[in-house]
Amino acid sequence: MGDPRRALPAVERVLTDLQGLPHGLLVQCAREALEDARRRLTEDPAAPVGTAEVVADARRRVEGLRSGLLRPVLNATGVLVHTNLGRAPLGDDALDAAARVGGAYSNLEYRVGTGERGSRHEHAGALLARACGAEAGIAVNNNAAAVLLALAALARDREVIVSRGELVEIGGGFRVPEIMAESGTRLVEVGTTNRTRLADYTGARRAETALILKVHASNYRMIGFTESTPVSELAGLGPPVMVDVGSGLLDDTTPWLDQRPSWLHDEPGVRQALEAGAALVTFSGDKLLGGPQAGVVLGRADLVATVARHPLARAVRADKLTLAALQAVALAYLDGDATRIPLWRMATASLDELAARAERTAAGIDGAKVVDTQAVAGGGSLPGLTIPSVGVALDTPAPDELLAALRRRDVVARVESDAVLCDLRTVDPRDDERLRDALAAATMSR
Repeated sequence: MGDPRRALPAVERVLTDLQGLPHGLLVQCAREALEDARRRLTEDPAAPVGTAEVVADARRRVEGLRSGLLRPVLNATGVLVHTNLGRAPLGDDALDAAARVGGAYSNLEYRVGTGERGSRHEHAGALLARACGAEAGIAVNNNAAAVLLALAALARDREVIVSRGELVEIGGGFRVPEIMAESGTRLVEVGTTNRTRLADYTGARRAETALILKVHASNYRMIGFTESTPVSELAGLGPPVMVDVGSGLLDDTTPWLDQRPSWLHDEPGVRQALEAGAALVTFSGDKLLGGPQAGVVLGRADLVATVARHPLARAVRADKLTLAALQAVALAYLDGDATRIPLWRMATASLDELAARAERTAAGIDGAKVVDTQAVAGGGSLPGLTIPSVGVALDTPAPDELLAALRRRDVVARVESDAVLCDLRTVDPRDDERLRDALAAATMSR
């Protein structure tokens, strides 16, 4: 018998059955499939490996690569700011602004009126400052960068006072003590885990104190025998007070809504921190602000200017697409029109509206039923607090299998009480038909 490896198809033959990726990647998949086939035949010359098997293997490799590409998915988890799913979705205004600015030259760092060099901080950051009463503002690539940059610019080689109860870890490894160490500041811990009084800060204050830092514990909640010192009291001690509010709620009175949602509870607002005396406030752009990934620094004009001039500012600066989208979000707040921000449309949708959509989605799908449920803000915001919602539930003896079937159709759901649940609060109404089709197909394929 001849060597069975000689009967394997050429790369060009395998390529005739592949599509959906650039040619170079298709060639790579074909070659990998052929190499695996040669290995199997080397180990077992009688192995059932031929052209059909090689082509099928190459197709699986192509689909594996395609499935890993960045693309939209339908978020039916009920987590509004889902970090793994890209946090807050952007509205049409923000997307259009990014497309217009990204598809052409722009005045990113150019003052058209005078013909002089400008600054990228003159756009979105300045508008967000206007939106919450700050003197000035800049935007960088995320909130970790905003905190790191501000500390490095204002307190390198000096002391920063922080309550022990606020030395938190937020997100994937954002630990306040480590960020402070990277910035070159010297951490001075005061108080205890659950109680930090004004006297604790006063006793730690000295000539080497550059800042007092307050960090909102955005991803956990402490209850019981607790005490913290408000910004208004700290502002009277002398050193500038820097507040990291994290989630980016611009104003805790939510003037862009008819009424303040009860589920916001005691989430701090940027405006209120500034009014209480904070010299600087930092926060994320893609959480409760409802914009693109960004970090924002707002506050006193002299301090913001110092932060913007620091060499690290260039390393963490936001790009033109982010700034264009963030500018559109800032304009929506200044217009008082929350309907242009998907996060607030989803968060404030009425239960009657959600129930009607759920009824239409569940209609005709075997085993589907409409249920009351609870959504959450997510993204490290509003820990322990829920938002009443409505979803479509499917009872199944194998919920993990049904979840996987939905994921194959780019729908991400969750399991609750042994049923697969699709929460309508985080589904855009324009995607209801897509969700219904995915549910129908997934249930039929079980």
